[in-house]
Amino acid sequence: MRRRWVFTLAALALPAQAAEPAMLRAQAMLEGDTLHLSDIFENAGAQAQTVIAAAPMPGRRMVLETQNLVNIARRYGVAWRPLTGTDRIVIERPGRPVPRQDIEAMLREELSRQGIDPEMEIELPGLTPPMIPASAWFQIAIEGVSVEQPGARFQATLVILADGAGAQRLRIAGRAVPTVPVVVATRRMALGEVVGRTDARLVRMRAERVRPGHAQLLEQVVGQELRRPMAGEQGYALVDLGPPSIVQKNALVTLLLESPGISLTAQGRALEAAARGGTVPVMNLVSRNIVEGVAIAPGRVRVAMGTIPMAAR
Repeated sequence: MRRRWVFTLAALALPAQAAEPAMLRAQAMLEGDTLHLSDIFENAGAQAQTVIAAAPMPGRRMVLETQNLVNIARRYGVAWRPLTGTDRIVIERPGRPVPRQDIEAMLREELSRQGIDPEMEIELPGLTPPMIPASAWFQIAIEGVSVEQPGARFQATLVILADGAGAQRLRIAGRAVPTVPVVVATRRMALGEVVGRTDARLVRMRAERVRPGHAQLLEQVVGQELRRPMAGEQGYALVDLGPPSIVQKNALVTLLLESPGISLTAQGRALEAAARGGTVPVMNLVSRNIVEGVAIAPGRVRVAMGTIPMAAR
């Protein structure tokens, strides 16, 4: 009789011995907006899918220290005990910021309804774009726009709707800054280069940063010759552009003197560069005299009858 009783006790003890203890996870990465018991412990038991807290906001984290974990395990009947007094778990929720360009585009659309030029630059000092779940669909809206003139200062409420994050509202304030079109260089260019189609592009810049006299149309720049070197992304000033030279400095040219019944030519050396129709000083290689002529074709300079030779330089 005694042996049978001992066997029965042993049989009853087998299920308890077979149960695996829970293990603390090293880290938890949450996709949803709730924290489950199974996010903290492996083998959490029958209540593994129980929601025990809200998840951190997207892009944020929280830490559960040893005592927090002990309290959770006791409350939900989890077979877990800390191995050390420093056991802890870091719980994170991946997130991404709402794209700033999306916020600015929505603001620009709303401000244009208030009479603000849609080409103005939007200034949002101190704005930190709200975070949303990493892979969530989202939508933004602008409410309650008010504009103060002069200065185009505005205030509005930014509304963000995202899956798994609910609605977020953020009061924002800023300024709409006027912009103007400016033609800039796409690469470094040397003195005397002729600007090609791929050497210039049109951008918009704050009007307060653009000096008067900058080119605002591609047609003002393409095909023109540079009067000074250019850096990449530098704006083209009209004063630094001119028609392409057909006579180059120090190049050999043909001096042409024409009048009714007379046509004379001579060899000379151009002392300056000149575009078509521009005046250029030329040294006659025979007399060494310097005369002024007009560039009429590549390497050809017309000298007027009766031109007084200029003093040799």
